[in-house]
Amino acid sequence: MLHYLENLFHALDLGSLGDAAVRMTAVLLCLTVHETCHGLTAYALGDPTAKSRHRLSLNPLRHIDWFGLLMMFAAGFGWAKPVPVDPRYFKNPKRGMAVTALAGPVSNFLLAALAIGISKGIYLSGYYHPALDAAFMFCLYTLAPLSVGLGLFNLLPIPPLDGAKVLGALLPDEAYFRVMRYERYGMLALILLSFTGVGSAVISRGIMAVYSGLFNLFY
Repeated sequence: MLHYLENLFHALDLGSLGDAAVRMTAVLLCLTVHETCHGLTAYALGDPTAKSRHRLSLNPLRHIDWFGLLMMFAAGFGWAKPVPVDPRYFKNPKRGMAVTALAGPVSNFLLAALAIGISKGIYLSGYYHPALDAAFMFCLYTLAPLSVGLGLFNLLPIPPLDGAKVLGALLPDEAYFRVMRYERYGMLALILLSFTGVGSAVISRGIMAVYSGLFNLFY
């Protein structure tokens, strides 16, 4: 039995496992910031629902949807548990929903900018240490592009993504509720688009454009 376990250990690709752990850390951070900012924005606009459900937290366990996390690695996109929002608390429900929805992607772009800024600070320090080098690589090459990708993906105007709620603020009430009625089918459409690769080239170019723009701000 011990010999079997030793062979199993040596067969593991520890480099790949390490890369997967780093990527998962970045994904959890991106999703947690995204969902927390939805809740904070709703709370600032008068909706206490997320606060009462303990979703104003940077604890990723409060936000994880395990199937959504699996899809992030299997299909290239995923999701967290949606933050509960009750638009009846908003003075203008449609506008409040749009602002709350927009807060998620905006937080991801700001997180990406912060990550690139931290990498620049490490670079300018001129001090080398393996931990600092790992932090530099994580911020610049993992956290920043993943955060940009999550932000852009969520701006797609397909229910239940945030972009659909932002677009809804510009639509007449009847059209808005008609769009929201098909929210459950939107997720199926997103899964199909992901597995077929339709639109992936456009999204990839968008991620590169935004990431390059943020990179140029600091470097």
